[in-house]
Amino acid sequence: MKHYHYIFTGSGLSALMTIYEMVLSGKFDDKTILLIDSDSKKNNDRTWCFWDEENLFDEIVSKKWNSALFADSKFDRELNLEPYQYKMIKGLDFYKSVFDRISKQQNIHFANQKVLNFQELGNHCVVKTDVESYTCNKIFNSIFNPELVKNQNKYPFLHQHFIGWFIKSKEAVFNVGCATFMDFSVEQKGNTRFMYVLPTSQTEALIEYTLFSKDLLAKDEYETEIQNYINQLGITNYELREKEQGNIPMTSYKFWKNNTKNIINIGSAGGWTKASTGFTFKNTIKKSKALVRFLENGTSTSLSVTDFRKFYKQDKFWFYDLLFLDVLNRRNDKGSEVFSSLFKKGNPTLIFKFLDEETSFSEDLKVIWKCPKGLFIRALLQRFIGLR
Repeated sequence: MKHYHYIFTGSGLSALMTIYEMVLSGKFDDKTILLIDSDSKKNNDRTWCFWDEENLFDEIVSKKWNSALFADSKFDRELNLEPYQYKMIKGLDFYKSVFDRISKQQNIHFANQKVLNFQELGNHCVVKTDVESYTCNKIFNSIFNPELVKNQNKYPFLHQHFIGWFIKSKEAVFNVGCATFMDFSVEQKGNTRFMYVLPTSQTEALIEYTLFSKDLLAKDEYETEIQNYINQLGITNYELREKEQGNIPMTSYKFWKNNTKNIINIGSAGGWTKASTGFTFKNTIKKSKALVRFLENGTSTSLSVTDFRKFYKQDKFWFYDLLFLDVLNRRNDKGSEVFSSLFKKGNPTLIFKFLDEETSFSEDLKVIWKCPKGLFIRALLQRFIGLR
């Protein structure tokens, strides 16, 4: 069996971002790295968006917005995002950018194979694929296992699920300078449901129908709602250019408890997705940078010194997300009310800073105080009563 220092099972966002940071650090050039995935990442399979006040990946950002619309059935508000911009990156552009960079590294290899299983055996690990097996010192796993969350009841497990249509309309109806962040004016039907619109011109946009809920819908239910929304926008003639579909886990389950000395779970499999919103891209940048710094400390001595069980540190934002998911899990019909309470009069810059987990405790309170107090006090009491 071929041996590598590091093997990544899965080559999605978290794996590629971590390898990208390893290349940038320059301290892993003498370590052999293998990415294994049955998907060669040649298709535009997703779109990532994030708010940013710096220049993160600006070379592949396909669109930026300086303002965003929030709406429900009772009001709408255009949010001034300054100093942030809301940015969009297409999945294929990100894959191409990272693979172009790492393909120049002689120590990094890619195997277009399906991972069947992996395990830790003493001081090394074994990865088995549908083609062959490999050994390594450390495994970075990004293959999400939903059964870990489903087979417990301490932490709620919701889905952020959606279908999006990229359309080009005959009518010029879109405000190209303003993204629709959340439009809760659509019928809620006992859930947390909203439309999400990313205009790239007056006649072109990505329109997504999104839910935060326990159960998925039949495909035609999403698409019927998108069609209804298109009609409401006054569009009578359009071309459907591309479709997008996704399902992002929303949970505060402690994935890091499943890490071992030599195997770490990353991405959604490691709890890197922001549990309360499903936002992934910005969170993954932060986590991958922290992980590479952690690795650098180990490689300065010996690989065997690095113990992945010591990587994760639980913080206050984990608990905030847990309470929010407790609320949505018990009262999924109240999601619109919770988000509207934040955005109706709240400072959008402070809210985004809070969602980026960069606020002080006093700033936290300014955001939290705007939430429906009864819902969260009940969730807090139930959570403490249930703590073990």
